[in-house]
Amino acid sequence: MTNNEEVTVIERESMDYDVVIVGGGPAGLSAAIRLKQLDPERSVVLLEKGSEIGAHILSGAVLDPCGLDALLPDWRERDAPIHTRVTEDNFLMLSETGQRRLLNAPMPKLMSNHGNYIVSMGNVCRWLAEQAEALGVEIFPGMACSELVWDGGRVAGVVAGEFGKTADGTPGPNYEPGMELRAKYVLLGEGVRGSLSKQVIEHFDLGEGREPQKYGIGLKEIWDVDPAKHREGTITHTMGWPLGSNAGGGSFIYHAENLQVFIGFVVHLDYANPYLSPYQEFQRFKHHPAVAELLEGGKRVAYGARAISEGGYQSIPKVVFPGGALLGCAAGLVNVPRIKGNHNAMLSGKAAAEAAHEAIVANREGDELTAYETELRTGAVGQDLKRVQNVKPLWSKYGLWGGLALGGLDMWWASLVGKPLFGTLKHGKTDALATGEAKDFTPIDYPKPDNVLSFDRLSNVAYSATNHEESQPSHLRLKDVTVPIAVNLPRFDEPAQRYCPAGVYEVVKDEEGTPAFQINFQNCVHCKTCDIKDPSQNIEWQTPQGGDGPNYPNM
Repeated sequence: MTNNEEVTVIERESMDYDVVIVGGGPAGLSAAIRLKQLDPERSVVLLEKGSEIGAHILSGAVLDPCGLDALLPDWRERDAPIHTRVTEDNFLMLSETGQRRLLNAPMPKLMSNHGNYIVSMGNVCRWLAEQAEALGVEIFPGMACSELVWDGGRVAGVVAGEFGKTADGTPGPNYEPGMELRAKYVLLGEGVRGSLSKQVIEHFDLGEGREPQKYGIGLKEIWDVDPAKHREGTITHTMGWPLGSNAGGGSFIYHAENLQVFIGFVVHLDYANPYLSPYQEFQRFKHHPAVAELLEGGKRVAYGARAISEGGYQSIPKVVFPGGALLGCAAGLVNVPRIKGNHNAMLSGKAAAEAAHEAIVANREGDELTAYETELRTGAVGQDLKRVQNVKPLWSKYGLWGGLALGGLDMWWASLVGKPLFGTLKHGKTDALATGEAKDFTPIDYPKPDNVLSFDRLSNVAYSATNHEESQPSHLRLKDVTVPIAVNLPRFDEPAQRYCPAGVYEVVKDEEGTPAFQINFQNCVHCKTCDIKDPSQNIEWQTPQGGDGPNYPNM
């Protein structure tokens, strides 16, 4: 810095709480509720970047109610939006035109969905927010948390509610600096690859000694279907076509209430072929005869996408740090073969709240919540994830059939003797490093959408109700603006054009044919795939101003 340069000091008002919770998902809301159950006088604030609670929630979802049973045992009497009990559980292996049903009997008991419910997690979170507010939790939606507040070596709060920056990052005429919300503990329940969670993981090296986190991308549509074809309570999971050997993944089809079907597709992000498009694979999947017959005569009413943590037990970072903790998907608590994480998110929020309460009562303000770390790894969450810890690495190494056989054997053994047959397997590369070079692959010729069953990305994004104020800085930051064209385009044919499910990234050419990288950040549905899959790790996802992004009605 030269003597002529000025440092802009932003002065902010501050408020003090016992606990600040970032994120209005099942983990953060469960933590808020539990804190108030333990001490009604505890001051608790929950900040949510979406325009309302549930606006940024996207999940399958078949809910294992064990987390809710532990948090609110009387939820059935509280008119929770959880009504559709699973009545039929199907597993199919697809070929291009056919299907083969896999028998349920040989599968480990943990794979059964008996006693589970088909739900909209967005609506469940809205209901949980009502329970939290009734207990006295302060909930502020539309309040993105843009920075951490530090006090020496510990996290002491967050900056929330900063609005009005111009495109170049400088304060505009209507700039609002936001507030510092300080607390004895900050609980981060931002979901997968949250920007603040990413900062604390890197700052405190919380991933040291752990396997790298692995991810998938989940894409989902909601359809109103012909009443004659609707079978409320039926769930179907598929594997095989259209992915084949190109990538791991599969689909889900859940017959929910109100004559609706939740249909989704998950692609593991460790795929090598840079020409693969998860979105296009999803659209192609809907043309399988069995799926097309279900959707024929129906109507798509919603669309969205988000990343999913898939690393399992061996990829969970240290979840505590001075002044706070990671909750739910911020810690990576999804049970991959079960395709479930909401129950673990709730249990983690409950456990973190109990540890924070104990520390505050004992006047250990800002200490590491070691009791939470222990409970997460040895309690119900750890037991749930240990039994399936090798499914993902086996699938990645041996493909669909080998992974299915060996993973099933490993899960059976773990369910019988309490530990996996193959010990703890490693993941190896990150998903970004798994991306292969374009010269080693052939471009994939995807069929054009028919606008009946399949749709282009931009028309589908309209069904996510996504909106971003265009005058603000792009929340998708390039560390080096030259990398997309100078590195990613010649080596990988710039895969951001294809892995993004919202058409955010384009390579455009001027009249002379010179390529340029264009970021349409207004389309972003906050899935975080770019932050994960970019082979050069050059894209950083950050929070836009509060309230921006998708506005999911009942995902």
